[in-house]
Amino acid sequence: MIACPADIVLTPMGLRFRSRRFACTIGRGGVTTAKREGDGATPAGTHRIVGMLYRPDRIPRPAPWATPIVVDDLWSDASGEAHYNHMVRAPYPHSHEALRRADPLYDLVLITDWNWPNAQPGHGSAIFIHQWRRPGVPTEGCIALRRDHLHWIAAHLAPGARFLVPARG
Repeated sequence: MIACPADIVLTPMGLRFRSRRFACTIGRGGVTTAKREGDGATPAGTHRIVGMLYRPDRIPRPAPWATPIVVDDLWSDASGEAHYNHMVRAPYPHSHEALRRADPLYDLVLITDWNWPNAQPGHGSAIFIHQWRRPGVPTEGCIALRRDHLHWIAAHLAPGARFLVPARG
Protein backbone atom coordinates (compact mmCIF):
# COMPACT_ATOMS: atom_id res chain seq x y z
CA MET A 1 0.00 0.00 0.00
CA ILE A 2 1.74 3.16 -1.17
CA ALA A 3 0.00 6.32 0.02
CA CYS A 4 -0.09 9.80 -1.48
CA PRO A 5 -0.98 13.03 0.41
CA ALA A 6 -4.58 12.99 -0.90
CA ASP A 7 -5.18 9.57 0.72
CA ILE A 8 -6.66 9.14 4.17
CA VAL A 9 -4.40 6.65 5.94
CA LEU A 10 -5.05 4.90 9.25
CA THR A 11 -1.80 4.74 11.21
CA PRO A 12 -1.06 3.61 14.79
CA MET A 13 -0.98 7.34 15.68
CA GLY A 14 -4.33 8.25 14.06
CA LEU A 15 -5.52 9.28 10.61
CA ARG A 16 -3.05 10.93 8.26
CA PHE A 17 -4.44 13.22 5.56
CA ARG A 18 -2.76 16.04 3.65
CA SER A 19 0.37 15.83 5.83
CA ARG A 20 -1.66 16.24 9.04
CA ARG A 21 -2.43 13.71 11.75
CA PHE A 22 -5.77 13.43 13.50
CA ALA A 23 -6.54 11.42 16.61
CA CYS A 24 -9.23 8.84 15.90
CA THR A 25 -10.92 5.75 17.24
CA ILE A 26 -11.55 2.50 15.39
CA GLY A 27 -13.81 -0.49 15.89
CA ARG A 28 -13.91 -2.27 19.25
CA GLY A 29 -12.77 -5.41 17.37
CA GLY A 30 -9.59 -3.74 16.06
CA VAL A 31 -8.55 -4.00 12.42
CA THR A 32 -9.37 -7.22 10.59
CA THR A 33 -8.83 -8.84 7.20
CA ALA A 34 -11.90 -11.07 7.77
CA LYS A 35 -14.72 -8.56 8.38
CA ARG A 36 -18.14 -9.99 9.38
CA GLU A 37 -21.43 -8.26 10.18
CA GLY A 38 -21.57 -7.37 13.86
CA ASP A 39 -17.92 -8.12 14.71
CA GLY A 40 -17.17 -4.51 15.63
CA ALA A 41 -13.98 -4.55 13.57
CA THR A 42 -12.60 -2.04 11.10
CA PRO A 43 -11.84 -3.73 7.75
CA ALA A 44 -8.27 -3.60 6.45
CA GLY A 45 -7.73 -2.71 2.82
CA THR A 46 -7.84 0.05 0.26
CA HIS A 47 -11.26 1.66 0.28
CA ARG A 48 -12.77 4.67 -1.49
CA ILE A 49 -14.82 7.55 -0.12
CA VAL A 50 -18.01 7.22 -2.17
CA GLY A 51 -20.29 9.70 -0.43
CA MET A 52 -20.65 12.45 2.11
CA LEU A 53 -23.83 12.98 4.14
CA TYR A 54 -24.66 15.86 6.45
CA ARG A 55 -27.47 17.20 8.65
CA PRO A 56 -28.57 20.49 7.01
CA ASP A 57 -30.56 21.43 10.13
CA ARG A 58 -27.32 21.34 12.18
CA ILE A 59 -24.40 22.22 9.92
CA PRO A 60 -23.81 24.01 6.61
CA ARG A 61 -23.02 21.92 3.53
CA PRO A 62 -19.40 20.82 4.14
CA ALA A 63 -18.55 20.30 0.45
CA PRO A 64 -20.37 20.82 -2.86
CA TRP A 65 -20.80 17.05 -3.33
CA ALA A 66 -22.33 16.43 0.12
CA THR A 67 -25.89 15.05 0.30
CA PRO A 68 -28.33 16.14 3.01
CA ILE A 69 -29.67 13.56 5.49
CA VAL A 70 -33.46 13.80 5.70
CA VAL A 71 -35.85 12.41 8.31
CA ASP A 72 -36.55 9.10 6.53
CA ASP A 73 -32.95 8.20 5.65
CA LEU A 74 -31.79 4.83 6.99
CA TRP A 75 -28.89 2.45 6.31
CA SER A 76 -29.77 -1.22 5.80
CA ASP A 77 -27.77 -3.71 7.84
CA ALA A 78 -30.12 -6.57 6.97
CA SER A 79 -27.70 -9.17 5.64
CA GLY A 80 -29.27 -11.08 2.75
CA GLU A 81 -31.80 -8.38 1.85
CA ALA A 82 -31.68 -6.70 -1.56
CA HIS A 83 -30.71 -3.31 -0.08
CA TYR A 84 -28.11 -4.62 2.39
CA ASN A 85 -25.39 -2.01 3.01
CA HIS A 86 -27.23 0.73 1.11
CA MET A 87 -29.08 3.84 2.12
CA VAL A 88 -32.83 3.21 2.22
CA ARG A 89 -35.90 5.21 3.18
CA ALA A 90 -38.44 4.62 5.92
CA PRO A 91 -40.60 2.73 6.20
CA TYR A 92 -38.13 -0.13 5.80
CA PRO A 93 -39.21 -3.39 7.46
CA HIS A 94 -35.75 -4.95 7.79
CA SER A 95 -32.86 -4.28 10.17
CA HIS A 96 -31.41 -0.79 9.70
CA GLU A 97 -29.72 2.15 11.35
CA ALA A 98 -31.23 5.65 11.39
CA LEU A 99 -28.94 8.20 9.75
CA ARG A 100 -30.75 11.15 11.35
CA ARG A 101 -29.73 10.62 14.98
CA ALA A 102 -30.54 12.56 18.15
CA ASP A 103 -26.80 12.71 19.02
CA PRO A 104 -24.27 14.48 16.75
CA LEU A 105 -22.34 11.37 15.62
CA TYR A 106 -23.83 11.42 12.12
CA ASP A 107 -24.10 15.18 11.61
CA LEU A 108 -21.35 14.62 9.02
CA VAL A 109 -20.62 11.17 7.56
CA LEU A 110 -18.08 10.03 4.99
CA ILE A 111 -19.24 6.81 3.34
CA THR A 112 -16.67 4.19 2.34
CA ASP A 113 -17.12 1.56 -0.34
CA TRP A 114 -16.62 -1.30 2.12
CA ASN A 115 -18.81 -4.18 0.81
CA TRP A 116 -20.55 -1.74 -1.54
CA PRO A 117 -22.20 -1.45 -4.06
CA ASN A 118 -22.49 -5.22 -4.52
CA ALA A 119 -22.76 -6.23 -0.88
CA GLN A 120 -21.96 -9.81 0.08
CA PRO A 121 -24.28 -11.01 2.86
CA GLY A 122 -22.61 -11.14 6.26
CA HIS A 123 -19.46 -9.24 5.27
CA GLY A 124 -20.38 -6.09 7.17
CA SER A 125 -22.10 -2.84 6.44
CA ALA A 126 -21.84 0.88 7.10
CA ILE A 127 -18.14 1.54 7.49
CA PHE A 128 -18.31 5.30 7.89
CA ILE A 129 -15.97 8.03 9.02
CA HIS A 130 -17.93 10.11 11.52
CA GLN A 131 -17.72 12.13 14.73
CA TRP A 132 -16.65 10.36 17.92
CA ARG A 133 -18.59 10.17 21.17
CA ARG A 134 -15.44 11.16 23.04
CA PRO A 135 -11.74 10.30 22.75
CA GLY A 136 -10.92 6.63 23.14
CA VAL A 137 -14.47 5.27 22.83
CA PRO A 138 -14.39 2.57 20.12
CA THR A 139 -16.95 2.29 17.33
CA GLU A 140 -18.81 -0.66 15.84
CA GLY A 141 -16.21 -0.76 13.04
CA CYS A 142 -16.25 2.80 11.75
CA ILE A 143 -13.54 5.42 12.15
CA ALA A 144 -14.46 8.32 14.46
CA LEU A 145 -12.83 11.71 14.90
CA ARG A 146 -13.15 14.94 16.79
CA ARG A 147 -15.84 17.14 15.20
CA ASP A 148 -13.56 19.95 13.98
CA HIS A 149 -11.07 17.45 12.54
CA LEU A 150 -13.82 15.62 10.64
CA HIS A 151 -15.07 18.92 9.22
CA TRP A 152 -11.55 19.93 8.13
CA ILE A 153 -11.05 16.61 6.36
CA ALA A 154 -14.46 16.85 4.64
CA ALA A 155 -13.69 20.36 3.39
CA HIS A 156 -10.42 19.19 1.80
CA LEU A 157 -11.55 15.79 0.49
CA ALA A 158 -12.31 14.86 -3.10
CA PRO A 159 -14.96 12.28 -4.02
CA GLY A 160 -13.34 8.91 -4.63
CA ALA A 161 -10.35 9.61 -2.37
CA ARG A 162 -8.62 6.51 -1.11
CA PHE A 163 -8.95 5.42 2.52
CA LEU A 164 -6.11 3.06 3.43
CA VAL A 165 -6.38 0.73 6.40
CA PRO A 166 -3.25 -1.41 6.72
CA ALA A 167 -3.61 -4.85 8.32
CA ARG A 168 -2.10 -4.96 11.78
CA GLY A 169 0.12 -7.82 12.83
